[in-house]
Amino acid sequence: MDRIEALISELTLEEKVSILSGSTAWHTTAVPRLNIPRVKMTDGPIGARGDSVSGATSACFPSASCLSSSWDKEIVEDVARAIGIEAKSKDADVLLGPTINLHRHPIGGRHFECYSEDPILTGELASSYVKGIQSVGVSACLKHFIGNDTEYQRHFVSSNIDERTLRELYLLPFEMGVKAGSLSVMSAYNQLNNIYCSSHGDILNKILKEEWNFPGYVVSDWGAAQDTIGNANGGLDCEMPGPARSWGENLVKAVNDGKVVEEVVDDKVRRILRVADFTGRLDKPEEKPEESNNLKEDQILIRKAGSEGMVLLKNNRVLPLQKEKITKLAVIGPNALKGQYLGGGSASLNPHYVVHPLEGFTENLK
Repeated sequence: MDRIEALISELTLEEKVSILSGSTAWHTTAVPRLNIPRVKMTDGPIGARGDSVSGATSACFPSASCLSSSWDKEIVEDVARAIGIEAKSKDADVLLGPTINLHRHPIGGRHFECYSEDPILTGELASSYVKGIQSVGVSACLKHFIGNDTEYQRHFVSSNIDERTLRELYLLPFEMGVKAGSLSVMSAYNQLNNIYCSSHGDILNKILKEEWNFPGYVVSDWGAAQDTIGNANGGLDCEMPGPARSWGENLVKAVNDGKVVEEVVDDKVRRILRVADFTGRLDKPEEKPEESNNLKEDQILIRKAGSEGMVLLKNNRVLPLQKEKITKLAVIGPNALKGQYLGGGSASLNPHYVVHPLEGFTENLK
């Protein structure tokens, strides 16, 4: 019997169920009796934010839509590796990214977090991101599975997608990311064909876990887990944020009533412990304070990645600016004083520093 199976065999049902729900906004629940640690997650995908409470700052990398405009898998992998290193400085095991939904809806409010409307480009870059993050012992988390194209009524809307479109467009980037080794997947808020994604057994159990042989765990988007039995039997493994809402005592009762078999709970625990084993948390359960590491190599990489992602449609011999020939330069618009360097939501963080456009021009054209 291997280590994880030995731990599962010693857990009570109540302890098993406790592991499946968060203890805080970002941690799973520990079982001190068996030295089973909490797994810590941190938001991405443009940087490792941490718990948003410690006050620690983070490197702010270009958005996914910018990175994808470079068509450069190596840069994406380099960026992901750097974010993975910073995730470790935030004592995190799982980076909640990349976001690989497609640009398919005109009011998709989180398109800036996603790479492209094209599934091949998205899948290739997602694979590079997964490899980069996981090369430093931090699990990637592919999100949001699946069809999460609009923020309008995101807790209620159903993305109704036929089988071929689902396979060839929506599922393909996730399949590529899973086969690149991702150890976590986040279920989406929305419904797929009128079934909530956190309870969608055909997608989570049959396709993700059985067909693609996904070994890791499925975590709910924050607040998306609403159905005790449906989520449990439908393939969800971890309910976030904590404390337990739909699971906890409700799931213990469902198992005791025969509505969820205990082996299903065991499999969920097994998947979470696999991630804890991969990141080294199982061997070193002690938790550390978050750090702010403003690294020169990150600054250089951010500048390179951002410039590679810029797309110039036309240039009448104006760029690059030649300092010695400039006598006047107009910088127009409110974003000159305060540039929009973040899109908000889970792709937001407290940056080490920010250089706004007018400030940058002024400093460099002295």
